[in-house]
Amino acid sequence: MSIHTTFKGLAALTGAAALTTLMAGTALAAPAVIYDLGGKFDKSFNEAAYNGAVAWSEENGEDFLEFELQNDAQREQALRRFASQGAQPIVMAGFAWEAALTAVAPEFPDTNFVVIDTVVDAPNVRSVMFDEHTGSALVGALAATASETGTIAFVGGMDVPLIRRFHCGYAYGARAIDPEISVIETYTGTTPAAWDDPVTAGELTTAAIDEGADVIFAAAGGSGIGVLQTAADAGVYSIGVDSNQNYMHPGSVLTSMIKRVDLVVQESFTDAADDATFEPGRVDLGLSEDSVGYALDEFNESEISEEMIAAAEDLKAQIIAGEVEIHDFYTDNACPLD
Repeated sequence: MSIHTTFKGLAALTGAAALTTLMAGTALAAPAVIYDLGGKFDKSFNEAAYNGAVAWSEENGEDFLEFELQNDAQREQALRRFASQGAQPIVMAGFAWEAALTAVAPEFPDTNFVVIDTVVDAPNVRSVMFDEHTGSALVGALAATASETGTIAFVGGMDVPLIRRFHCGYAYGARAIDPEISVIETYTGTTPAAWDDPVTAGELTTAAIDEGADVIFAAAGGSGIGVLQTAADAGVYSIGVDSNQNYMHPGSVLTSMIKRVDLVVQESFTDAADDATFEPGRVDLGLSEDSVGYALDEFNESEISEEMIAAAEDLKAQIIAGEVEIHDFYTDNACPLD
């Protein structure tokens, strides 16, 4: 039985007991991934990280280590346990890792760490950031072209700058197509529980539909499942996020804003295990690297016309060329369109 398969069964354990059981009697010499709150199989951000780890495992015929956080208090403990027993590299998915990694990375100078969605300045840390606002602009453009009511919506997960960055890009992209379009903005909560609350997400979706929205973009982790289901039941479009969620409701999910977390994990496992190829520092990924964008496949191709694709691709080219600027919420913690 592989290590990563063995660890799957520990999802029901919580707190220190889970970590103790996870590490007991294990001589670690494999790469590790630690998923953020919301669950490994959230069909979104965490699951993208998992898929990247599985792709690496299948390609190389080797095992990997994994752990699902149950609460914030486990962050430093998980890092120290994996690092002290030789995991190499350790990849963390999520913006909330900054404090824990800042504390732990100096304690293990020979361990290579990779963190996604936040920046930690240390000689053994690679920080990977995505231009979510530009990818969101493309799905915003598609939403505006698909909308028949002139009203679209955004349902975010936890109300934090990262998710507001998604919203701002979405609104800018939509208004690049239709300057008069109305964009409804809501969030499922202000605590980590917001990532796993599909009921509230569904209620927010219903409220947006009642206000006339006929395309709803979900950037809410596991909560987004509630957006996609509610939209499908109401006969309107939804837009998935991070992973390709088109398959979940064919014909109802207009597209998904892809964020290639899977490739970051896969590539990190490959080169961060070798000190000769590991490069610390910040890495920014966006449209030019095809690291963000929109999903087009057999599940939504009937909903996306050639004219819609042309509009999205034209906007993409203009953004890359610097001819169109999509406001980055991170620059001033504001979205001028609000």
